[in-house]
Amino acid sequence: MPSIRTAKRRRYLVCPPEYYDVRYAINPWMTSGEPVDIGLARKQWDGLVALYRALGHTVDVVDPVVDLPDMVFAANSALVLDGKAFGAQFHAMERQPEAAHYRAWFESAGFETRIPSHTCEGEGDFTPVGGYILAGTGFRTLPAAHHEVQEFFGKPTVSLHLIDPHFYHLDTALFALDDSNIAYYPGAFSDGSQQVLRSLFPDAVVATREDALTFGLNSVSDGRNVVMAQDATGLMEAVAARGYVPVPVNLSEFRKAGGGAKCCTQEIRE
Repeated sequence: MPSIRTAKRRRYLVCPPEYYDVRYAINPWMTSGEPVDIGLARKQWDGLVALYRALGHTVDVVDPVVDLPDMVFAANSALVLDGKAFGAQFHAMERQPEAAHYRAWFESAGFETRIPSHTCEGEGDFTPVGGYILAGTGFRTLPAAHHEVQEFFGKPTVSLHLIDPHFYHLDTALFALDDSNIAYYPGAFSDGSQQVLRSLFPDAVVATREDALTFGLNSVSDGRNVVMAQDATGLMEAVAARGYVPVPVNLSEFRKAGGGAKCCTQEIRE
């Protein structure tokens, strides 16, 4: 029988998709040319936020800014641990103005905030788990930012090299199931990084490429409930077999920009 998992109340920061759209292409998902249904996107986002609150979590909202369509992807804004926020320095020119708006929110909320010296995209490429900060690189965040994060938080970072452009951020290829274990898709990582993950997390849930491409790994877990893409059926079964509770959501309109539940959700760890 699988272990009984325990949920922990979380605090999330989100940004309404007031100005969300796909107006440029900075990852392979944004090149399909399929238009975004703006009304449906808002309904899907509202449903995600309502779900978090129904699960007992606190949700804070940052105001959207005109002409910043990707600001809805709040996870990229920072890594927040122990009351400190390590902000973003976006790779794409189109997203760079987002950093200051999010930084202003964190500062007004009382967080000690650091501006990165190197390209860094927040929880897009940083996942705290198992006493480490797993840190992605290869497409966006630079390895030098991994060192900055380690110095700022005083926690060991583990650099992981992403090699498939469909998984351009760590949070498209890996997520924390709880405080000590992960789910991930091996094919998104270099051979050496795969070895590291196998060594650190021998009991990890391993996803197929099919489920990874549905954004099944762009998931949000509270230690028991795992909010995840409804199309990732194989991954949902694997997660359930470990005693977690899959909570399927449909965020089809955000997938057109290369995002899912986690991309829309910044966790505030206090």
